[in-house]
Amino acid sequence: MKSLFSIVVPIYKSEMNISVAIERIEALKNNISNEFDVEVIFVDDGSPDNSFKLLSQYKQTRDWIKIVKFTRNFGVPNGILAGLSYVKGDCAVVLVPDMQDPPELLTGMLEEWKNGYKIVLAEREDREEPKLQKIISNTFHLLMKNFALPNYPSNGSDLILLDRVVVNYLNEMKEKNTNYLSLILWSGYEYKKIYYVRKKRELGKSSFTFGKKLKYAIDSFLSFSYMPIRAISSLGLLVACLSFLYGVFIFINALFGNMEVRGYATIVVLITFLLGLIILILGIIAEYLWRILDEAKNRPRYIIEEELL
Repeated sequence: MKSLFSIVVPIYKSEMNISVAIERIEALKNNISNEFDVEVIFVDDGSPDNSFKLLSQYKQTRDWIKIVKFTRNFGVPNGILAGLSYVKGDCAVVLVPDMQDPPELLTGMLEEWKNGYKIVLAEREDREEPKLQKIISNTFHLLMKNFALPNYPSNGSDLILLDRVVVNYLNEMKEKNTNYLSLILWSGYEYKKIYYVRKKRELGKSSFTFGKKLKYAIDSFLSFSYMPIRAISSLGLLVACLSFLYGVFIFINALFGNMEVRGYATIVVLITFLLGLIILILGIIAEYLWRILDEAKNRPRYIIEEELL
């Protein structure tokens, strides 16, 4: 009896990539047809282009395609989690439509899944991207590995094959403002790694803007690391100790009459530094409070406008 393999494809402004993505997924489907049936769930995350219309046309001739459409853009993590909630397969993967993560890798990943691994992760050995972008990405991954999740892949990953057990666990999680990869790694399941070179984007422009990347990084740290709060506590203790030592220095000099009317520049620098530090600390605390408020409001993570199943 064949196993069912589910592929979730989040879509946002991906009109230029859809045809190529379906063509390569179909080639994969035909390649593994002896062992696996395949279903593909496209999640249209409120795309303003013709992505949904194009997908609807492809579905007319391909019954293995399913489409879920959001009312508006709710973000990539919610698109992924929504797609996983529709998955019926024995195993599943999230595939980005720009094809920077080659679907051909999935054949080898499925072999590792058959060997008993609940999670098979494709880690980037290298990436065909600008050097600055690689430095920023690798720095983020290094920080996550050292301060949040010790099992975080050093070079990151977007292509992860999941067993049904892991999919069920993710579907039970109702957490907002989170990181899909970190949720998987937090589960503690042992995973198998394979390595690949991430290809450069051939068509279109990424909608994963700097602002979205920054939010992704902040969400990752605040959801899976105590480091920001501990850094605040440590910094507060350090400033308090330095202030106490400086106070002792001033007291001793005043006691022996060595204190002159001076230090205007020092006072100004200290005041501006400490005010900036206070504002920074309040900003970090506010980020936590906003996320607590967002969870407490208990609004749905996304709203579905249409389903073509």
